[in-house]
Amino acid sequence: MRKLIVTEFISVDGIAEVEKLPSVTWNDEMNRFKEDELADSGAMLLGRTTYEIFAGSWPTETGDFAERFNALPKYVASNSLKALDWKPAELLKGPLPEAVRTLKQGSGGNIYVHGSLSVAQELLRHGLVDRVRLLSYPGTVGRGKPLFPGEPVSLELISATPFSNGVVALEYAPVAAKS
Repeated sequence: MRKLIVTEFISVDGIAEVEKLPSVTWNDEMNRFKEDELADSGAMLLGRTTYEIFAGSWPTETGDFAERFNALPKYVASNSLKALDWKPAELLKGPLPEAVRTLKQGSGGNIYVHGSLSVAQELLRHGLVDRVRLLSYPGTVGRGKPLFPGEPVSLELISATPFSNGVVALEYAPVAAKS
């Protein structure tokens, strides 16, 4: 069975809006973290907004990482999109939890949710997330969209790796979804 992995950039106070995060210098450690995710990825699951942002920039990127990232199958949760230009891509049909349960039963490697906060939050609420991988930026934001609003989520720490630029790579397993 495929695992569903949520991956986010986040502030120490839990805000997951990339444009609000404290400034850090991207470094080799962060590159390795993202390379490892890509090597483990069999597909992406994206919400409409993240899909549109990625589709507006990734197809023009070059290099090995971009080629592999662009080639991944993309599953898009949207009620408003009718067509997807960044291929390979497929619009999910029906309620998100049921569509994701079906995807997880398939083959082809793990499914990563990049950004897509509302999608990540709904999947966490339904116990469908197997891992949460965070790049925690050194600082607080104060306000913005949190990754974990509302109901508490119990997490078990799998790993914590500090990087030289102050970012900490964290990996958790939701307690209900441990496998």
